[in-house]
Amino acid sequence: MKTSGNTILMTGGGSGIGEALAHRFHDRGDTVIIAGRRRDALEQAAAGRERIHTVTLDVEDPAAVDAFARRIVADFPALNVLFNNAGIMKFEDLTARRDLADAEATVAINVLGPIRLTNALIDHLSAQPDAAIVTVTSGLAFVPLVAAPTYSATKAAIHSYTISLRTQLAGKVEVIELAPPGVQTDLTPGQANRPGYMPLEAFADAVAAQFAQQPTPREILVDEVQFLRQAEREGRFDETLKTLTERAAQQRAAGGS
Repeated sequence: MKTSGNTILMTGGGSGIGEALAHRFHDRGDTVIIAGRRRDALEQAAAGRERIHTVTLDVEDPAAVDAFARRIVADFPALNVLFNNAGIMKFEDLTARRDLADAEATVAINVLGPIRLTNALIDHLSAQPDAAIVTVTSGLAFVPLVAAPTYSATKAAIHSYTISLRTQLAGKVEVIELAPPGVQTDLTPGQANRPGYMPLEAFADAVAAQFAQQPTPREILVDEVQFLRQAEREGRFDETLKTLTERAAQQRAAGGS
């Protein structure tokens, strides 16, 4: 991925990781289109940065995704990077029959959203020089947080999908996976101030430094996520799962959600 001069579409760009990275990319010389559901959040994220543009998008709606893609290509023909960042995370109790609305929304946004948007833009991106697709997964793709089972499963699915996408697009479009650790954002209640989670600005700085490398690593992994990413490879998956589960239960019991 070029280190400046890109035109980047960032989904989920109105807050959290998406907003922080949009700022980093803008400030290094890229044009960034941030997309999300909330117009007010997008406008606030874009304030004071002339090369950040805002467009509303609901990735759950297939027709809206197609219409959005046509508009983006028409308005920003230099678009060469798709950053699939939008996502939601819900805690779920699997021990009794329940309403599956949260699980179904998580799959629609976290899995079908990136698949649909990538599909809608792939012909355009394949024809662009220096094209790249970035998928945002999670350390939980490699060791699940059992309190958020559908979220963890969606991130594992997108990790797998990214490998297939990278292989099929080899020589045409660069495919990069960003797998964050727990970061202090508003992804779940209380997470923005949760001890032990990586501060957002420090995370964004570390990620921006890796995106500045040439060639860009195919996996963007900050040090804090290696505990999860390497657990199975290092033969400590069960131990890591137990530690992660216990730590999360303690945080929720203490009111950290």
